[in-house]
Amino acid sequence: MSIVTVESLRKLYPGHGPHDEAVLALDEVSFGVADCEFCSILGHSGCGKTTLLMMMAGFEAPSGGRILVDGRPVGRPTWRRSVVFQEYALFPWMTVEKNIAFGLEMKRIPREAQRGIVAHNVELVGLQGFEHRYPHQLSGGMKQRVSIARALAVDPEVLLMDEPFAALDAQNRSRMQEEMGRILASNDPRVRKTMVLVTHSIEEAILLSDHVVVLTRRPGRVKAQIRVELPRPRRETDPDFVALKQRIRDLIHDEFEPER
Repeated sequence: MSIVTVESLRKLYPGHGPHDEAVLALDEVSFGVADCEFCSILGHSGCGKTTLLMMMAGFEAPSGGRILVDGRPVGRPTWRRSVVFQEYALFPWMTVEKNIAFGLEMKRIPREAQRGIVAHNVELVGLQGFEHRYPHQLSGGMKQRVSIARALAVDPEVLLMDEPFAALDAQNRSRMQEEMGRILASNDPRVRKTMVLVTHSIEEAILLSDHVVVLTRRPGRVKAQIRVELPRPRRETDPDFVALKQRIRDLIHDEFEPER
């Protein structure tokens, strides 16, 4: 059973002036994400991936259709759906532990309980010893670990990630993918979440996902849904990995218009 259900979703951006045409970003998008499943959304730039994620979070409203989380329509943003952004979005005047505790403060979790939750999440993302550092004292990969820890600390039903590793260099990106793979392998109910990732990287989607949704060029529609049944941990050199990568690449490549 799907915990996240997207039904006939449509997003139209009206023109702002008499000569501006309306832009249909998404059209009749439907798919589901099962409980504790990791789903990646792939497609060309401008196909509506981030728009779709922002509607899942409740930051934008659909023009048609609906999104349900655990059977309830998505409205305004809530703690039930945490978001990890590409730009880290950390508070520069707060330490690592204060950034992670921010949502807990907003939820008015008792201080003693906060300490335990923060300590657990610091350990989860491998930042022991950095609790009192500020964001400017951290590498890009460490900042994104803080963002992930902060998002998980509030115990959301769904974790939404908008290209969280795109701004990292290749080495840090690979390391963060490994860290996320380790988190996915955990049986701890505080860690195992339903996750939706927007990414441009086919390799990243295959490494992490149980389920990949491929969107068409704008307006974004569901072109294909693919189950990733490769055993974890996954290796990019594995023949089955390579074959799946080529299959998805062909699906996306089909969206390019032929040269005239």
